[in-house]
Amino acid sequence: MAAPRPSSSSSSSTDNRRFLGRLSLPERNFVAEALRTETVGGVLLLAAAIAALIWANTPLRDSYATVGDFHFGPAALGLNLSVQHWAADGLLAVFFFVAGIELKRELVAGDLRDPKAALLPVAAAVCGMAVPALVYTLTNAAGGGSLAGWAVPTATDIAFALAVLAVIGTSLPSSLRAFLLTLAVVDDLLAILIIAVFFTDTLDFAALGGAVAGLGVFWVLLRKGVRGWYVYVPLALAIWGLMYNSGVHATIAGVAMGLMLRCHRHEGEEHSPGEHVEHLVRPLSAGLAVPLFALFSAGVVVSGGALGDVFTRPETLGVVLGLVVGKSVGVFGGTWLTARFTRASLSDDLAWPDVLAVATLAGIGFTVSLLIGELAFTGDPVLTDEVKAAVLVGSLVAAVLATALLKIRNAKYRALCEAEERDEDSDGIPDIYEQDNPAYHLRMAEIHERKAAEHRRLAEVAGGAGEDNGRPA
Repeated sequence: MAAPRPSSSSSSSTDNRRFLGRLSLPERNFVAEALRTETVGGVLLLAAAIAALIWANTPLRDSYATVGDFHFGPAALGLNLSVQHWAADGLLAVFFFVAGIELKRELVAGDLRDPKAALLPVAAAVCGMAVPALVYTLTNAAGGGSLAGWAVPTATDIAFALAVLAVIGTSLPSSLRAFLLTLAVVDDLLAILIIAVFFTDTLDFAALGGAVAGLGVFWVLLRKGVRGWYVYVPLALAIWGLMYNSGVHATIAGVAMGLMLRCHRHEGEEHSPGEHVEHLVRPLSAGLAVPLFALFSAGVVVSGGALGDVFTRPETLGVVLGLVVGKSVGVFGGTWLTARFTRASLSDDLAWPDVLAVATLAGIGFTVSLLIGELAFTGDPVLTDEVKAAVLVGSLVAAVLATALLKIRNAKYRALCEAEERDEDSDGIPDIYEQDNPAYHLRMAEIHERKAAEHRRLAEVAGGAGEDNGRPA
C-alpha cells in the first residue's frame, strides 16, 4: 500500500526532509479507496475469528474439527486437501496476489520507487520483524522452548488493524494510515520470503519447473497484451497447483503473479492493468478469502488454564511478547533511528507518541502469524493450537494498548481529518490541496462575497423590521 509522500511545501534538502507529511492528492485518493475495502474486510475478518472461537468452544466443537478435516479435490493431481488446507494454501494465495500487486505498484509508481522516501517505512518494517523474532528467540532460549516459532510474531495483519480502527472510531490521519499500510506490505513480502526459505522441506523439481514455466507463459501473455479472465484464471490455477506440489508454499505463486502485472499507466490509460485487477480482486481477498481462512484457523479451545499456559510456556510467551513488545519497539525504534540518522523531521501536525501508537497497532498479527504458526509446528497439533491462542492473546493486548494510545490524541486526529476533508468551494478537491491555486482563491473570494452580501441583506431586513416596530400605532 501507499507510503506518505513529502508535501509540496517541504524542502527538497536532505537536511530538512519531512516524513508523515501530507500525501499527494492521487496517493490520498488511492489510500482512501484501499482503506474502505480493507476496513470492511477487517470487520468480516474479526467476525470470522469470533465465529471460529465460538464454534470451537461450544458443544458443536466436534463439527468444527470434522468440517476442517473434510478432504476434497482431485487426488490424481495431488490436490485432495482438507478444507483447512484449501483455506491456508488456496485462499491465502489470493491474499498474497493482491499483496504482490500492491508491492509492484509501490515499486514503480509509489513511494518505494524513491529510495529516500522508501528508506523510513522499509527500515521500520524490517526492524518491526527483526525485533519480534529476537524477542521470541531470547524468551525461548532462556526458557528452554522451541526456536521453531521465531517467525510467528513477525507479521502485521493490516485488515485486523483497520478493523480495530473502525471499531474504536479513531480518525487517524491518512499519512499515519498510509505508513501503517506500507509496513504491512513490506511485512507481507518478507513473510513470503521467510515461508519460502525456512518452511520448504523437500522440493519436487519437476513440479517446480512446471510452475516456473507457467509463470513464464503468464508473463509473456501480459506483455503481449492478451486479455480475458478465461485465459488467466485457468493458467493461474495450474501454476498454483504445480507450486503446491513442488513443496514450495503455494502462496508464493500468488505473490509472483501479482508482481508481474504492469502497475504504471501508459498514455491515455485511466488505470494500469495492475490497478484494474487489484480493484476487482481486492474485495474477493478481503471479503471472502481472508475471513474464510480465519474461520478455519482461529478456532482454538479457550479455557482459563489454556490462557494461563500462554504466559507460562516459553513458545507462547515468546509469541505474545514478540507481538506486544517486539513489534512496538522494532517499528518505533526503526523509525526513530532512521529519522535521526537521515536528519528527517516529523511533520509539524504529528508527534512521536503518534508513531508509537501506530507501532503498537502493528503488533496485531493474525492472518500470516496463524499461517506461520501452522507451518512451524506442523508435527505438534497441541502446540500449534497453543501458539494460535498466543497469537490471539498478543493481538488483543496490542489492540487494547494501541486503542488507549490513539484515544489520547483522538481530538487532534479529528481536527487533522476535518482539515483534510474540508471542501468549501465544492469542487471535489479538498481545500488543503489548492492553497497554491489562484483559481481556488478566486472561487473562495466569490463565495465569501456572496455570503457577505446575504448577511448585509439580512441585516437591512432586520433593521427595517426594527424601525417599523418602533413606530406609534
